Amino acid sequence: MTTTLITGANKGLGHETARRLVAAGHTVYIGSRDPERGRRAAERLGARFVQLDITDDASVAAAAKRIEADGGLDVLVNNAGIEERAEDNGVIGAADLTADLMRSTFETNVFGTVRVTHAFLPLLQRSAAPVIVNLSSGLASLTRVTTPGTPTHGYPGVAYPASKTAVNMVTVQYAKAFPGMRINAVEPGFTKTDLNGNTGVQTVEQGAEIIVRMATLGPDGPTGTYVDAEGPLPW
Repeated sequence: MTTTLITGANKGLGHETARRLVAAGHTVYIGSRDPERGRRAAERLGARFVQLDITDDASVAAAAKRIEADGGLDVLVNNAGIEERAEDNGVIGAADLTADLMRSTFETNVFGTVRVTHAFLPLLQRSAAPVIVNLSSGLASLTRVTTPGTPTHGYPGVAYPASKTAVNMVTVQYAKAFPGMRINAVEPGFTKTDLNGNTGVQTVEQGAEIIVRMATLGPDGPTGTYVDAEGPLPW
């Protein structure tokens, strides 16, 4: 039996990924900051709930102890993330970017990913087929962002794409450090979720496809990659 933890899984892409992995036979932990929402999501899906705020050391440590006591972990999906937006739900561009906004975004998207990964590494190292999936974005691609005429080039925000580019680097360095694990960054596509004010153009079912695919890799699968549903993306 494969045991999987998905952060931020009480809704959106995390919730759909959990649903698919439960259906595939995984024992899935729904990581959620909000206990009530997390428990409801777990009950709906036939999953387990664990309270988990990825910005809080104590919360992450407690979740790791709980899952270790239950038997360990095979797959970690670092799904939880934020995109700071203005009051009118518009993207905050360079002119309005502040250090505090950048810090807040990185605290969740980058430091939160590292905090959770660090806490669960000992458990994953005991697994026969450990996998880590980090949620990235097409906006993390420096190649795409610097290619005029593309939607990615036209995106005006700074904090979110910078944080996801950092996640890509974290992914590559972890993959090199732990060659026995399958550690990859995925771009789910512009999916309609609360993260982007439901402005996305595809469903969570479509977005979760690449997450599920990379979460179910075998020991001979790729590692250190940055992919979407169509294949590798340019860094």
